[in-house]
This record gives sequence, C-alpha cells and structure tokens, in this order.
Amino acid sequence: MINFNVPPVTGRELEYIAAAIESRQISGDGPFTVQCHEWFQERLPVKHALLTTSCTHALEMAALLLDIQVGDEVIMPSYTFVSTANAFALRGATIVFVDVRPDTMNIDETLVEAAITDRTKAIVVVHYAGVACEMDTMMEIADRHGLKVVEDAAQGVLLSYRGRALGTIGEFGAFSFHETKNYSMGEGGALLTNNGSAFEEAEIIREKGTDRSRFFRGQVDKYTWVAAGSSYLPSDLNAAFLLAQLEVADRVNDDRMRTWNQYHQGLEQLERKGWLERPVIPEGCVHNAHMYYIKVTDLDERSRLIKFLAAHDVMAVFHYVPLHSSAAGREFGRFHGEDRFTTRESERLLRLPLYYGMAREDCARVIELVGGFFHGELS
Repeated sequence: MINFNVPPVTGRELEYIAAAIESRQISGDGPFTVQCHEWFQERLPVKHALLTTSCTHALEMAALLLDIQVGDEVIMPSYTFVSTANAFALRGATIVFVDVRPDTMNIDETLVEAAITDRTKAIVVVHYAGVACEMDTMMEIADRHGLKVVEDAAQGVLLSYRGRALGTIGEFGAFSFHETKNYSMGEGGALLTNNGSAFEEAEIIREKGTDRSRFFRGQVDKYTWVAAGSSYLPSDLNAAFLLAQLEVADRVNDDRMRTWNQYHQGLEQLERKGWLERPVIPEGCVHNAHMYYIKVTDLDERSRLIKFLAAHDVMAVFHYVPLHSSAAGREFGRFHGEDRFTTRESERLLRLPLYYGMAREDCARVIELVGGFFHGELS
C-alpha cells in the first residue's frame, strides 16, 4: 500500500522529547519552544513568533487581535479548510467568499476589491498547496482601504513570494504543524507578526489573559489576569518534536521537492495529451512541495481515478469541499460575485501521495498507474 501521507520523523524527535522530560519543563514556553521561536525569527525572518496549539488557534488569535466584532465582514476564498472561516465566524463576522484563480487555486486578487464594503475589516489569504497568493496586489488593496491582511500559511512554511517569506507579509501569519504538514508536532501551529504591540497583546491572549510571559522575563514582579484570553500554549514536548525537524528543514524540503519534481516530470506527457493538468507555480514564487495535485476532466473522472488507484493499493484523495456550499457557509457567509472556478476546479482536483521519505519507486508506481488509467492499459 502506498499511503497518501506518512507523518515526518527525522531522527532526533525522541531524543529531544526525553531531554524535555529530564528538564522537568514540559509545559508551555520551555527551552524547546524558545528555540523554535528563535528558528522562525532568524530563518524567515520575522520579528515575533509564537507557537500555538494549532493553526486554527493561531487564526483565532489573529481574529481577537484584530478585534473582529459582530457585523464585521472578512473576505477570503471559499476553497479552504473550515478553520480559516471559523476563526472569524466565532467572533460574529460575516464571511465574504471570493472566487479563486484556476491556475493556483488561490484567491483571485482581481476580485477582492469589488467585495469590500464599509463593514469589511480584514482580508484573509490562503496560500494553497505551498504556493503564494499575489501578495503585492493584495497588500496594495488592503493599504488603500485601511484593511488588515491575515495570511493563512498553514501549508506555507519555507516558501516565499518575491523573496519574502510567507506568513511575514501581512499583519499576521499562521502556520500549521499538523501531522499532514511538511514539519509536524502532531498538532500545533504558530502565529507570526512584525508588529511589536500586537505581539505583546498576543502573548497575553495566548497565556489565558495573563501577563505570565512578562513575569518570566522579569518585566513584572508578579503576573495576574489583565485581559480576556484563552490557552493557546502548546507543551514543550510538542516543541521538542518540532525542533528536531526544523533543524533539518532543508533536508526535508529537498526530499519533498525531489518527489514533487519526479511527479511533475513523469506526468508531463499526460498533460501534453490533454488528459490532465499539472500544478502551476507563478513567477516570483518559491514553493515548498507541500502537495502534488492533478486536475482531471470532472468529478466523475476523478471519482473513477480514485477508485482505480485504491484498487491498486494507492491512496489518493480529493481536497476541500467549497465552504460556501456547506450549511455553515450559507449561515455565516455569502459568496460575492460569480462562482466561475471554485466549485468546478475543486471537483477536478486530486491529490497524489507525497511525504518525507517517499521512495522513488513508489512515486514511479503512482505515475505508472495514473498513465495506465488514462491509456486504459491497466484493469
């Protein structure tokens, strides 16, 4: 069986977890958490980074930091995970969905401005499949209208747009370290910002509304409840697992890129014959091989291909069902303009197996099977 995903393990995870246990500092913001923060700040770079219990919680913190209120509107794509919308719906905002570009499945930057009203508070971009949105245009629109941009970069660690790391361009960025991501801590995420005052507020929100972080830095002689907050603080055990992977981030990235390139080269002839479409990487974007997807003719063909691959012990999956088509999407949001591509393209998209350490022969087998399906050579 060729699995769709295998959680990454790079070699030192158990060693670091044992060290965290021996240190007797296994709760949040221990030594391994600090080292992860330093890695983000130096490698991306970004002024401030905070590990969180999930990317969902990082987005919820962004909504709190932007003071999203009932009646506010937040613009985002419909083709995304539910967390992108939930973070703002929980604050009472109306979600305004905008169509995607068919080439990248990212929000169509040319449609955003028409969706802005006097109630719009923020724009949330989602960097799908580790490929950047058109951020120059997005930031220009936001600046002109006095709006904040939040980057849902759940899939975007170590990718860039015109030389800038994703997650560091907007007011806030959110990463995911779920087991399906390039780098994992099982469940976890991070909030990024270059705004110093927002960071100080974020520390309080993350620490249950207290100034505990300032206390541990010696900035106050005791800590107390100073604002509304919650517990978005992961264990240092999780951070230890993650640090082992961040330390060899380039090795992981190179390995995934090898598989991505093998798919891309191996499927080129099928695209030339018009049987499928391969991913598009726009100029100025450096992607991170988070996933490899193909697009087939329609939903029926995709369903048949999934069934065909499963019969040959290969697990391939579709991705998001557009949020605006769901019951909650209709309750908490609306689609602005015409749905030209979101639904149609989502029904054509199929994700192929890709993970750290995937064997070349397994990738070759998937390519062979996809080709066999279209040639009708395999039963």
